[in-house]
Amino acid sequence: MTLHVDDIRAAYEAIQSATIRTPTVPATRLSHHLGIDLYLKLENLQHTNAFKARGALAKLLTLSEDARKHGVIACSAGNHAQGVAFHATQLGIPSTIVMPEGTPFNKIQRTSDLGAEVVIYGAGFDDSVQFTLDLAAERGMTFIHPFDDPVVAAGQGTVALEMLEQQPDLDCIVVPIGGGGLIAGIAVAAKTIRPDIEIIGAQAHVFDAAKAHFDDTSPNFAGSTLAEGIAVRKPSPANLDVIRKLVDRVDSATEPEIEQAVFDLLSYEKLVAEGAAGAGLAVIKKHLDHFAGKKVGLVVCGGNIDSRLLSTLIVRGLMRDGRITRLVFEIDDTPGQLSKISTIIGDAGANVIEVIHQRMMQSVSLKQAELEIVIEARDQTHVDSILAVLRDAGLKVRVPQDL
Repeated sequence: MTLHVDDIRAAYEAIQSATIRTPTVPATRLSHHLGIDLYLKLENLQHTNAFKARGALAKLLTLSEDARKHGVIACSAGNHAQGVAFHATQLGIPSTIVMPEGTPFNKIQRTSDLGAEVVIYGAGFDDSVQFTLDLAAERGMTFIHPFDDPVVAAGQGTVALEMLEQQPDLDCIVVPIGGGGLIAGIAVAAKTIRPDIEIIGAQAHVFDAAKAHFDDTSPNFAGSTLAEGIAVRKPSPANLDVIRKLVDRVDSATEPEIEQAVFDLLSYEKLVAEGAAGAGLAVIKKHLDHFAGKKVGLVVCGGNIDSRLLSTLIVRGLMRDGRITRLVFEIDDTPGQLSKISTIIGDAGANVIEVIHQRMMQSVSLKQAELEIVIEARDQTHVDSILAVLRDAGLKVRVPQDL
């Protein structure tokens, strides 16, 4: 089946009463910071906090009564799993989700809480999918693929219908790519409505299979990525065909760029976004000249990021901005040194939030000590001025290159 805009419109009619029409909002502070006109489609506010709920529901609504009785099965460690589980439960359809070994417990628990039976198998999607297909055949269940299904892709394409109703004069839409279902659906819908609109794909550099196919180059597969939701080695051939025909460009971003982009969405727009959405913003930031003078839409495809990972990302972002800084002093091991340093830092308008005073395990001389002080400052310029005052006071201080 070839994906057609009529399929996307039919999917929209079918799912709109049970999905959230998420807003497309101006990213006022980010636009000012980047010097472009940026709009965010907030699919992180969708049911289960990701666009995947759209395609899952579209597929579920096509099932016969007999298929509904036998139930559905999916293979996913993240957003697709929760989208299928949520809507299957809402429709009274039994669901089973196969998740790879090592899936964080909170994702397993959330999926289970949504009413699905969770089965753990394999080291990743590629390892788990055949097991899932075998289990589907054994139990007589319908397999719902996360992206290699035209009905699912049609459901994802409803994102574009809403975006272009909400902001009809967008010049381009930036879309994260994993298996390609989201961008295929969006490209078909958007190019039908506005043939002149530019569709740009975004990938993580270490999982850039779609970009490699688009550019006729070899893909990069190198370790893990913060954008785990788009870490797909084998996108759907049907989706790749659509990307070739309708997508204007596919770009990629490095892990530090994706991390900074997720931090920017949180810091500037107060939005919790997962790494896949960060990849989209990172690509925009890498090519600001291209987007200058254009009205740019970005699909914030989801907000499911592990809370512990997010907390570390925030601290690292604050450190990069100079708002949290670790200072290491070599001081004489005599009374009053800590008081002197704290007074200088306080008088300079910064706040001391942690002190580590090392006497034992250190490389300085016997009559000296190493003192680590973590401070909270306004920005890097403020840190630089504090360092200048400390050094003018005769103190030996350095800033470790943590990041």
